[in-house]
Amino acid sequence: MKNRSKFILFVLVAFCGLALTLSFFSAARAQDISPAQKAAIENWINSFQPSSLSKDDQVKELTWFAKAAAPLKGMKIKSVAENIQTHSYEAEVLAKAFKEITGIDVTHDIIGEGELIQRLQTQIATKKKIYDLYITDSDLKGTHMRKKSLVTLSDYMKGEGKAYTDPYLGLDDWLNLEFGQDYDGNQLQIADQTFPILYWFRYDLFTNPKYKEMFKAKYGYELGVPVNWAAYEDIANFWTNDVKQIDGKPIWGHLDYGKKGASLGWRFSDAWLSLAGCTSPGLPNGLPSDEWGIRVEKRIPVGSMVERGGMANSPAAVYALSKYVEWLKKYAPPYAAGIEWSEVGPIPGNGEIAQTIYFCGTFISYPNYSTPGSPVCDKDGNPLWRLAPQPYGKYWKPGMKVGYQDAGSTSITADVTGKDRAAAWLWGQFMVCKSVSLKKLIVGNTPIRKSDLYSSYWTPETEKRYGGLLEFYRAPVHKLFTDTGLNVPDYPLLQEQWWHFVSMAVTGEMTPQQAMDGLAKKQDELMGKLKLPLYSPKLNPLKDKEYWFNQPDGPAREMKDREKPETMDYDLMVKQWKEEAAKEKK
Repeated sequence: MKNRSKFILFVLVAFCGLALTLSFFSAARAQDISPAQKAAIENWINSFQPSSLSKDDQVKELTWFAKAAAPLKGMKIKSVAENIQTHSYEAEVLAKAFKEITGIDVTHDIIGEGELIQRLQTQIATKKKIYDLYITDSDLKGTHMRKKSLVTLSDYMKGEGKAYTDPYLGLDDWLNLEFGQDYDGNQLQIADQTFPILYWFRYDLFTNPKYKEMFKAKYGYELGVPVNWAAYEDIANFWTNDVKQIDGKPIWGHLDYGKKGASLGWRFSDAWLSLAGCTSPGLPNGLPSDEWGIRVEKRIPVGSMVERGGMANSPAAVYALSKYVEWLKKYAPPYAAGIEWSEVGPIPGNGEIAQTIYFCGTFISYPNYSTPGSPVCDKDGNPLWRLAPQPYGKYWKPGMKVGYQDAGSTSITADVTGKDRAAAWLWGQFMVCKSVSLKKLIVGNTPIRKSDLYSSYWTPETEKRYGGLLEFYRAPVHKLFTDTGLNVPDYPLLQEQWWHFVSMAVTGEMTPQQAMDGLAKKQDELMGKLKLPLYSPKLNPLKDKEYWFNQPDGPAREMKDREKPETMDYDLMVKQWKEEAAKEKK
């Protein structure tokens, strides 16, 4: 009997051992990648050059994607992004590479930003899936946080999504990881691309001895990069009304856009008020009041009217709108008031604009900015233009943010679950992984990683065509340019109000004061009706403006005097950037 029991025990142990062995080999086979996947990896590595990684490390990272995707092979997912060159590259190149390497089929739609936000809103409201993944601005993170509408990626990476999280992802390599975080540092979104709004100018004209002498003779200081709005205004007047023409063709000292529509709202909500100095100190966004003029107390929005402690109709906000309208009418080409954002990008490349305070980094993808012999390039295609930080207005003080950075970010709505979520997360990481990110930067001019900025690929020769964009991102100054912050409780709802009121100031239907009063009142009216799961608005009672002007964290009183104009030599500025960047890198 004992022998029989021993025999049964031996058989059971042997069977379990065999089962474990078979399970091990089965798991090992599941982790193997096919010859076709290996060939795809080798092929795509050649396309993803240059890279901040060695080819051996690219093989490791892309092989990881192939292995991690094994349980998801054959799936089909959909994602969406706005219409810029970076996202077109993702749709046309990276989606194909991802399918060949992982076996997951991605349709990456490219649509207008307004339509993208509408679809995102619809999916969140109905919980009916339209897309598995959105590349949408981190500007909406205050909305997502309060509505709990997105997967918290930092939690997902540690828990359910750990097996699908790229071990080479390197979040500490991101330039602006904070753009996608909530008040507690939880990662709701991760930047897929970033671009700043900067000052653009004709370096060849600004360094021309003839124009330098003319400018100094009239204005009493050096022609250079304007540090503040007073200098920008003088320089705009100089080119438009003093120089007037170059080689028989008009030259303008300013460019902007004023057509009524959604993009006019972005023009203002994208930190125009902070440039004027209409915000509290604080980075990445002012607290208690941000650049939308919305005040928060204990994370709860309490109002945007000055009468509630906000800044949206403060003297600094009215000054911001006044200067925008004044410059558009006095110094920009006559057609500027009738164009929208999508039409602005190529115009400076035609050679008739001497400077503009509004230039998106992604605009340099247009051909004229790097085409040999174009109106703004030399015979070798090197730029005759440069980029610098936007000048700031008279209410601005050190400690405040300056301007804006767009951060189109990986965003997975909470209704996307299980394998769909895993596949979407793999695809989102693939678009930003180190194996492809430098090549994507070169294609779309939208950097996200420090390692890409400091890659050995960059030399004085390869950096030239970016006109200072790379130097800007390496220097600490780029941290003063941030996205919309967490104070905004419902971005789509409130943002729509901006273009309605700004457009009436452009047409003269309202004064700047009336327009900003109307905007602030409407924002508060809408916020007062919101009932959100987290940090829902609760408006402060109305008080006399004087009460808030007297508060240490309240809006600034009107400043009637013009600030002293200040400019800086561009080459000296870049030299300082490089010195600061070298110190920060250490």
